[in-house]
Amino acid sequence: MSKLFTPPYPVPPKTKPNPIKRFRLGWNSWIHTLFEKSYTMKLGETHLPNVAIYMANDQDVVHRVLDDCRDADDGNPRTFPKHWLLDELLEPLVGNGIFVANGKDWEEQRRMMNPAFQHTHLKLTFAMMQAAVDEVIGRMAAEDLSRPVHVDPFMTHLAADIIFRTMFSVPLDAEGAARIFHAFHRFQSQMQPSITLHIFGLPKFGYRKRAVKAAAKIHTVFAEIVRERYDNYHATGDAGPEDILQSLLEARNPTSGAPFTFAELIDQISVIFLAGHETSASAMTWALYILSECPHVATAMRAELEAATGGGPIRFETLKSLTMTRNVFKETLRLYPPVSFLLREVTAPIRFRDKLLKPKAMVAVSPWLLQRSPDWWQCPHAFDPDRFERPDQADACKRAYLPFGRGPRVCIGAGFAQQEAVLLLASAVRRFDIAAIPGDKPDPISRLTLRPKHGARVRLSLRPSVPDQMGDDAPVGEV
Repeated sequence: MSKLFTPPYPVPPKTKPNPIKRFRLGWNSWIHTLFEKSYTMKLGETHLPNVAIYMANDQDVVHRVLDDCRDADDGNPRTFPKHWLLDELLEPLVGNGIFVANGKDWEEQRRMMNPAFQHTHLKLTFAMMQAAVDEVIGRMAAEDLSRPVHVDPFMTHLAADIIFRTMFSVPLDAEGAARIFHAFHRFQSQMQPSITLHIFGLPKFGYRKRAVKAAAKIHTVFAEIVRERYDNYHATGDAGPEDILQSLLEARNPTSGAPFTFAELIDQISVIFLAGHETSASAMTWALYILSECPHVATAMRAELEAATGGGPIRFETLKSLTMTRNVFKETLRLYPPVSFLLREVTAPIRFRDKLLKPKAMVAVSPWLLQRSPDWWQCPHAFDPDRFERPDQADACKRAYLPFGRGPRVCIGAGFAQQEAVLLLASAVRRFDIAAIPGDKPDPISRLTLRPKHGARVRLSLRPSVPDQMGDDAPVGEV
């Protein structure tokens, strides 16, 4: 491959920021608070007014925190549950849903929800994903392509539409998608200052209240659907079509035998919706931007696709042959992990690397740092999808690559997210030539998720023709 492209990232300062500078930088983005040594240190330490933070890059510590969640095999309580700061951050969006629950509560919720994820079986969801991808590609093709195209809203609509179809058996309309996009942007822009003020022991000055209002607007997109089916189920016993909501309506607590209440159901739907759309939208946005800067990679992906399909439509069986496309997405996740920091709480005194961590301290495991560590990765800040095929990077790919987390709380939708992304990227390079806008570099900021600060723009040019999914040749631009 030719000279490697290095996509934008905040070049870290040489020295650790003092508390005032950390406050100012953290107001907008967590990754901007990192400094040069953050990428090589084994266990960093920062003490702020409301929390002591230990940044763990040592593999033994990472393993202990994420994988070995119990003190022993005798059923003792979890030593490193999700940190209380996540409750503060996510409660307006997901309540006490499975993403933030801990201990027995988490275990019971997970057992209740496991059957629902049968509806994310990759082969069963392929046709639904393909329909959503075809629609978003058609909407992008219908834009005024003489002007730059803002990628973010399209990827938000796609990811939200796919999870909507999976959860509720209905597509998401453009109005709902726009409401989600703007409300989620509003939520992150208000919650980030709120959390920063909180960890520095300062009043929140209304930021949290405004974040709560934004979260409520996201809930309105699906609350009516959930209410109608919830009431109908408890009145008639009919849970509706076979989808995630049907499984959640029929789920029962393994201890009490009780179903989810309406409020609990909204919490769990919110978790699935957040995990199923926002993280995927972030990663697909970054992937399309990177392809705009690497046309030779897009050309290779296109050749791979045509070899796999013979010029015909993309089938489920096609996806396993798209190694290059899959590696492009994996490398995008390495450089831009949607969730850049995994936060755990110390519940009992423990010593790591000669440091005594006290209860309530935070241990932060950062996919952003681990996946850019020069100790593990060659040219760590460069885009190099071929690294996933090289033997000399195999250990790094196994041990220092965790965009979906690790251990018992690893993201259950990892395969689902990768399938929709590979399908989108393959469809995009087939339909469009994707070009960068000179000098237009998106600035990554890390809040709840990792997004371009002002969005990502590319130039799209229609390619001559593509086969539709029914197997016929369709002129470009038709949906």
